[in-house]
Amino acid sequence: MADIIRLLPDHVANQIAAGEVVQRPASVVKELLENAIDAKATEIKLIVKEAGKTLIHVIDNGFGMSETDARLSFERHATSKIQAAEDLFNLHTKGFRGEALASIAAIAHVELQTKKEATELGTRIKIEGSKLVAQEVIATPTGTSIAVKNLFYNIPARRNFLKSDAVELRHIIDEFQRVALAHSNIKLVLYHNGNELFNLPSSNERQRIVNILGGKTNEKLVPIEEDTDIVKISGFVGKPEFAKKSRNEQFFFVNNRFIKSPYLHHAITAAFEGLLKEKMQPSYFIYLEVNPETIDINIHPTKTEIKFDDEHSLYAMLRATVKHSLGQFNIAPVLDFDRDANLDTPYDYKNKQAAVPNIQVDRSFNPFADEKKITGNTAAPRYTNYKKEATEGWESLYVGLESKSNANAFSSVNIEFESEEMTSSLFTNEEPRETLTYQLHRKYLVSSIKSGIVIIDQHRAHQRVLYEQLLRNITVSEAVSQQLLFPVKFTFSISEIALLKEVKESLENIGFMFSDITDDTIELSGIPSNISESELQIIIEQMLNDFQGEIPDTGFSQTDVLVKSLAKSMAIRTGKKLEIEEQQALVNNLFACKEPTISPFNRTIFITLSVDDLDKKFI
Repeated sequence: MADIIRLLPDHVANQIAAGEVVQRPASVVKELLENAIDAKATEIKLIVKEAGKTLIHVIDNGFGMSETDARLSFERHATSKIQAAEDLFNLHTKGFRGEALASIAAIAHVELQTKKEATELGTRIKIEGSKLVAQEVIATPTGTSIAVKNLFYNIPARRNFLKSDAVELRHIIDEFQRVALAHSNIKLVLYHNGNELFNLPSSNERQRIVNILGGKTNEKLVPIEEDTDIVKISGFVGKPEFAKKSRNEQFFFVNNRFIKSPYLHHAITAAFEGLLKEKMQPSYFIYLEVNPETIDINIHPTKTEIKFDDEHSLYAMLRATVKHSLGQFNIAPVLDFDRDANLDTPYDYKNKQAAVPNIQVDRSFNPFADEKKITGNTAAPRYTNYKKEATEGWESLYVGLESKSNANAFSSVNIEFESEEMTSSLFTNEEPRETLTYQLHRKYLVSSIKSGIVIIDQHRAHQRVLYEQLLRNITVSEAVSQQLLFPVKFTFSISEIALLKEVKESLENIGFMFSDITDDTIELSGIPSNISESELQIIIEQMLNDFQGEIPDTGFSQTDVLVKSLAKSMAIRTGKKLEIEEQQALVNNLFACKEPTISPFNRTIFITLSVDDLDKKFI
């Protein structure tokens, strides 16, 4: 029988590895930036075109590579970071597997230019799909310049899976920000299609956060710091009043490496317990320094997950440190409202001696003094303190009627008996004309219908009503906008501003009027007529959060996402009490909709119970 197991060619193995390492252009950005940091660069420039699909170019002033190292860097598992398996638990660099450049070169056109400081000339290498096209000696500055062009050119299926340019650019910005926050001492610049998005000078951690997220961020930050034998904790948390619904401002760094840890995130939320509104997320930028031997980084291809030797101690220390800082800077309340004031001892009692309590006894007290003797059968039970209450007159049964003493008035009243029609009406099958509506647990509306009852989710019902109203205002008639007496300004991060610019036209179709947009602020002079100014910031943040996953390419889809977000933000919440008129109006408006059965998010709005269904419950 012929042998069927064969070794895969290197270019096929590299493409398989690329599926794990390079998922989208942002993955290439991450790997190239980390290589530049490992090369001890102090200035890094990132140039991107068409969200990385056409070009990703990273230029650094690191120590560069020799001609041999430059060629070997594109081979699988070729690395200068580790030499033995034991080195995996003593890592001080970003990369260590030696897979990134080989994977990138297998699915793109790569051009590398590098030179060491001690040499006069550098090396230029050009590779296309793992094949070496050219290698020559050139004059180039000290450091490394690597350009990745036409990503996924030989894997069309992977290229088709990429999202729109706006979405891919946002992922690139996320990776750029993570690297920038972890290394505030490095100057970083980002260009996209010739426009400068970030120019971050070398600074401290606080200045780097402010440079990335905007000038108003400085007043939101509360520093934290703790140094123990297990971990050194530093960084900042956001004040509770500036919390957002999104998790865009939550960063953990372990030994200057960005990680994701739901367990440590829970420690932060536990420290903020009682300080945040429902569904609000705290902001934090936390840097942890631990012994490399106590963590395992090599558990995920993206290296964003880490295993700790003693997670429980780390959890307790992180929670205590954040809670201490919130209290130290008067963020957390210092009063304990659950304290029993009766247990407090006055200060003037401090030096007093304890006195013997004075006990008074009523010697004349007799619990059987009111007991009455009951004569008769001695076997009958005895009842203590038995008193027969005086029975009120029979007249009390007729309170509100005319007194019997007023005979003349009573005789003048015409007494009518129930007619046969009134008696028979109790047994007719006619339904009452008026539809009754009742609010149950301030969450559901119960309304009677001819065949039984209908139970409506008030929040989802209002979502559907608002969704169709807003769509009708935009598509059928012009959007109604109310002018603000004084324009309002809101501060957002650079990435959020870029997102708002992408959907600006759709927002204007809904009724928003922009008077100014800068790098970190927007100014609104008009808002939709059915939005209150007090809820404006919450609604805009909710829209940004809804757009985090995807920005539709077509205008109609953008409008649809915006209308859904507005309907979700403006709909009445569970727990809101509705008056009878409001309940009836909501029910009528719901069944006047084109699609009253499901919400804009494809969730059931109401259920019906027929009389037969109710009868079966009583079997």
